[in-house]
Amino acid sequence: MPTVIEPKLISGNANLPLAKAVARRMSLYRGMSVGLVDARVERFNDGEIFVEVFENVRGEDMFVIQPTSNPANDNLMELLIMADALRRSSASRITAVIPYFGYARQDRRTKARTPITSKLVANMIASSGIERVLTMDLHAAQIQGFFDIPVDNLYASPIFALDILSQFKGELQDVMVVSPDVGGVARARELAKRIDAPLSIVDKRREKAGEIAEMTVIGDVAGKKCFIVDDICDTAGTLCKAAEVLKEHGATEVHAYITHGVLSGPAVERITNSVMKSLVVTDSIEATEAVKAAPNIRIVPTAPMFAQSILNIWNGTSVSSLFETETLGPIYEGIL
Repeated sequence: MPTVIEPKLISGNANLPLAKAVARRMSLYRGMSVGLVDARVERFNDGEIFVEVFENVRGEDMFVIQPTSNPANDNLMELLIMADALRRSSASRITAVIPYFGYARQDRRTKARTPITSKLVANMIASSGIERVLTMDLHAAQIQGFFDIPVDNLYASPIFALDILSQFKGELQDVMVVSPDVGGVARARELAKRIDAPLSIVDKRREKAGEIAEMTVIGDVAGKKCFIVDDICDTAGTLCKAAEVLKEHGATEVHAYITHGVLSGPAVERITNSVMKSLVVTDSIEATEAVKAAPNIRIVPTAPMFAQSILNIWNGTSVSSLFETETLGPIYEGIL
């Protein structure tokens, strides 16, 4: 088998701008041109997915960049079929780079006769020939245990911390980091530690799925500039309601930092009309035109972190080193 010289990138249709941005950053880091492998991922008339790779990948270290965002089923099938094409073309190793891991919200049985779809998807990924997964901010950390292959779970909190320190320089004395629910406390605490800020929690009680009966703020947010931190924003109902409750309790400003901007249905309209001064999301999911046009939504790039992570996986060095500000800061210098 030939010696692996360079990592090779290939992308489906889920988030082509991010894949191209990762390739550009890798070109910058390597000092040589890194492009996407020439391939086509198309549909037959009945919707079946067809993949053809036009370059030789025998013995190569392949990285497939494909979030499983909307349409989740189509993008997941693209990932699996691309992996199968590469495996049958004798690629040395296949790593799935999944910036947004769909079906992560179905990670346990909350009622009788319901699936654990995260585990099912993990099995499908491993069966397709993928040998490693690189993702960001899994909805539940234990999903890593559903895989029988290595999983590197990156965190957006170091990027958010750099952004806050840049955007709110000199204004951090009255900052409060807020978790929108009890389950997200660990994520919010991580960001609070990075910017040396106190932590508050919005505790919500539901009468039934999708409907919030009551919200209670734990902690004194009066006179504070609040940063709500979460991993997913779907319809934005809970997020906008939490922002209103914080304002009612005396918060001077409310900003939100969300890793994965699913932003489906009425989400963009709700955010535009909400009391939130800004919502910051990453580009793990390709932004729609409505998101790009929203006056109070801002997008921060993940390509620098993913590019360096791919290089670290390829050359066998630490990925977790990117969680440290001293390592990540120079990578994002001039960007945030």
